[in-house]
Amino acid sequence: MVLEIPTYQDVTAARQRLLGHANITPLVRHKRLDEISGVNLYLKNETVQKSGAFKYRGAYSRLSLLSRSERKGGVVAFSSGNHAQGIAIAAKELGIAATIIMPRTAPLKKKQGTLSHGAKIIEYDPATTDRAELAANIAKQSNAILVPPFDDKFVIAGQGTCAVELLEQCAELGVKLDALITPVGGGGLCAGINLAFEQLSPHTKIYGGEPTNYDDHAKSLRAGKRMTNTPAPLSLCDALMSPAPGEITFAINRKLLSGIFPMTDEECLRAMALAKETLDITLEPGGAIALAAALSRPKQLGAGSNVCVVLSGGNVDDQVLKTAEQFSATLPYP
Repeated sequence: MVLEIPTYQDVTAARQRLLGHANITPLVRHKRLDEISGVNLYLKNETVQKSGAFKYRGAYSRLSLLSRSERKGGVVAFSSGNHAQGIAIAAKELGIAATIIMPRTAPLKKKQGTLSHGAKIIEYDPATTDRAELAANIAKQSNAILVPPFDDKFVIAGQGTCAVELLEQCAELGVKLDALITPVGGGGLCAGINLAFEQLSPHTKIYGGEPTNYDDHAKSLRAGKRMTNTPAPLSLCDALMSPAPGEITFAINRKLLSGIFPMTDEECLRAMALAKETLDITLEPGGAIALAAALSRPKQLGAGSNVCVVLSGGNVDDQVLKTAEQFSATLPYP
């Protein structure tokens, strides 16, 4: 099968589709974060995007292209929560019925958010069920369109609009970015960012942040081919527990990624606490992983460099948020 690899032109087309629909999210800063990281940090706050995460960009990009007859059949998606909510909102706006395949272990807040926008949820046991296969079967039976969370040309293009937007914001500030760090799960956001930066800012190095036990991108980059994670304990970074990079996303990321920073749940919780104290931004663990990576002072970034981190989502259950609050940002970091 020939992969449909998106291009920068697909990203610009997606941006036109998203005009008037997706929120323009802010680029924020704080002196304390610069001091801790040793670099000039610019934070792209996607928690104020519709659905509380960047995923709405890709969801609307894909769903808005469905024909009238395709819309009648509805859509099926599989997700631990953020793609689910993005699909639910975009589907509601476009008058499309949405069914979401979600793991039983998905955060309650993400399930509630998905249901609140009119989508139907079918739960599954992630230990015994292949979610992609289940979703494909349900889509076939109901004559619906399957919308994967990351391995789709138009989903990737939609996520890439985040990068175009942040580069325009940096240009307004007269800032040239030396590096950018993005969370990496299946690799859709990372791939979209890479497409935009390759065209608009090719000198900028792109890095990913992954949970330590779900570092399939790091393993795949080392091997030069897609690798699958071995069974591991669940991570608090539920949005980043994809078993392997996508075929399309890895075809893009393997050529353009400069490296991966594996981060622990504790490091993400500390970053959550610090983001809340300094910026009053509520992050989920996966949404904080890029910030956690920057705060760990990786040598690759270089002291005093201009670095953007994507705060990708803020849909977090109360108990996890309380756990993060125990890592008081008023104490020396880390």
